[in-house]
Amino acid sequence: VQLQAFGGGLVQPGGSLRLSCAASGFTLDNYAIAWFRQAPGKEREGVSCISSPDSKTYYDDSVKGRFTISRDNARNTVYLQMNSLRPEDTAVYYCNTDPPRSHYWGQGTLVTVSS
Repeated sequence: VQLQAFGGGLVQPGGSLRLSCAASGFTLDNYAIAWFRQAPGKEREGVSCISSPDSKTYYDDSVKGRFTISRDNARNTVYLQMNSLRPEDTAVYYCNTDPPRSHYWGQGTLVTVSS
């Protein structure tokens, strides 16, 4: 099983994107799910997390007020709504459980913020 991230792309500064995290044969609602990102030349870092079963949300200070994490249990999907994007948000974004499990890492989705 891998958790796959979708929805990346090229966006101008100040723009928005919504990322999706999905997995087949894996009920996301049973786990705390986190979004991570890895910028070129940097280590992977945690961005946001949503707990289970109460869906409490947590954000890194760098994205607080701009990003929103949510669940859609009917679709077995976790979303990351990203608004007011900045060039420093450019990275490959991944989703995983929290804490992450090595065998759940997918390929990630690239978000590029550039004019």
